[in-house]
Amino acid sequence: MSLVSDAIWAAAPTTVRGQPTPLSSDPKGERIAYASGKSVFLRSIDSPAISKQYTQHTAQTTVARFSPSGYYVASGDASGTVRVWDCAGEGATKGEYHIIAGKINDLAWDGDSQRIIAVGDGKERFGHCITADSGNSVGEISGHSAQINSVSIRQQRPLRAATGSDDTSLVFYHGAPFKFNTSLRGQHNRFIFGTAFSPDGSVFASVGADKRIWLYDGKTGEAKGQIGEGVHTGSIFGISWAQDSKRFVTASADQTVRIWDPEAGTAIQTWRMGEGDITSIPDQQMGVVWPTGRSDGLVISVDLEGNLNYLVDGNPKPTRVVRGHQKNITAAGSSGSTLFTGSYEGRVLAWDFSTGLADKVEGDAHSNYVAGFTASDSKAEAEIFSIGWDDTLRSISVPNRIFTGSASSLNFQPKSIATTSNVVLVPGSDSIAVYSDGNKAGSFPVKYAPTSIAAHGSTVVVGGDDKLVHVYTLSGTDLKETGTELRRATSPISALSFSTSGDKLAVGASNGKIYAYETSGEWKLITDRWSAHTARITCIAWDDSGELAASGSLDTNVMVWSVAEPGKRIKALNAHKDGVTGVVWEKAGKVISAGGDASVKVWKMEG
Repeated sequence: MSLVSDAIWAAAPTTVRGQPTPLSSDPKGERIAYASGKSVFLRSIDSPAISKQYTQHTAQTTVARFSPSGYYVASGDASGTVRVWDCAGEGATKGEYHIIAGKINDLAWDGDSQRIIAVGDGKERFGHCITADSGNSVGEISGHSAQINSVSIRQQRPLRAATGSDDTSLVFYHGAPFKFNTSLRGQHNRFIFGTAFSPDGSVFASVGADKRIWLYDGKTGEAKGQIGEGVHTGSIFGISWAQDSKRFVTASADQTVRIWDPEAGTAIQTWRMGEGDITSIPDQQMGVVWPTGRSDGLVISVDLEGNLNYLVDGNPKPTRVVRGHQKNITAAGSSGSTLFTGSYEGRVLAWDFSTGLADKVEGDAHSNYVAGFTASDSKAEAEIFSIGWDDTLRSISVPNRIFTGSASSLNFQPKSIATTSNVVLVPGSDSIAVYSDGNKAGSFPVKYAPTSIAAHGSTVVVGGDDKLVHVYTLSGTDLKETGTELRRATSPISALSFSTSGDKLAVGASNGKIYAYETSGEWKLITDRWSAHTARITCIAWDDSGELAASGSLDTNVMVWSVAEPGKRIKALNAHKDGVTGVVWEKAGKVISAGGDASVKVWKMEG
């Protein structure tokens, strides 16, 4: 048997305020590529829950672009490395080339999918031109005195290229091999963020922080004129041409995306994100792509929060907003058919199991690290509780996907969270706080440092860094010691989970071992052979039958264990770069995991 990837619900693009976020689409208009964390995601445009993840970069990725042939992707990272890989088949790496001693900001393919120009912030040079298959030098990128932000290559012969830089100038190159032809100064007076040749090669355009759009002749490089003076009121971060070369689209920090007619020199369509005329920094538009090969005229922009906005002519608001996490997911929990995930900057998303799409949980959210979720089944309306390192306990209405009530201040950093029969239990460093209906009902001091907690019925178990699991009973809002301690673990306890019926308890330890106990009577050990993880267990979840348990660990692996055959396991290796932080069972027997690569993955068991 094996765990097979069923879906990847991708992370959102990584964005940086004041810097463009490049998006790229494949020639057929089916997928977009973007950089997120240390990964590159290729995401289906029409069904965004389907995506591929490329994880071979060792540094933060910055840009990914499809080749014009549609078979390869070139991606760059913060260490100055460009990797060329196959996007049609298995994702095998074709080449890894070190271009500059610094971050890659942008790269471009020529029309034959043979040459790549990569540019960025280097030490002795700001970019280079190489062949995609071997990395041989085919020209030099010179003439700039500061980091280069963007590059574009004319897709026809004679080959031309243009680069835009922080030194406010454009450099025009003749190729191939590419060499300096002219430096275009005086058009822009601030950083240049975008350059783009039209698909027919007749003109190219440049945009920048001075809110200007300039057009140039595609063959000679001479400036033809400026359009749209004073229309955009913020830096323009992105530009992308339509397939017919008659229009292009720009994205700006003034929260707008505009379609331009370069002949007339006017904006023919404007979308403004955010509510009304209020200035909203998360709605700054950081990048835009006009996917080729589509008949519906769709434009996709990305805002500072990493949301992908689907814009269609004639609709003033996005027809669809695709959300995701930009930072490591630190906690996950489910209620019914909804998965809740929280990341370390406090963003909480609610995912629908059936569609794989996320909604932002609205309302008064956590301000930083989300430390845990627990679902309450006792009330009429499903709710889920969350804790964060802003030292608060909050509750979320599951059907409405909104934070309800007011946050309960804990006055300590919460380690874990559990709920049973209308009571929420939150362990701190030396006590366990008991909450009922959003109000603190009591506090139970302990002599060890709690690390994790689980509850079922009136039984509460708390794991400590004293390597013991302490068993308590709950009556009303009072905890009572039973004197029972589970002593098998050889390192601090890191995860606890009761099965659905409450008859089994799984205990995960910091050294990667998992122990399963029967909860009735004298807490008999079922197995101590679940020990294939090599680092701290972060999460354990039982399926509905109580026969299988899934676990996630900092060693990046997800494993499924069986009570009946404790020696066997099925595993998904390298499930999440930077560790797995949450596992949940879906009703259909699939495992859903979340982790440090900010993505959520669905696994099905085969065999």
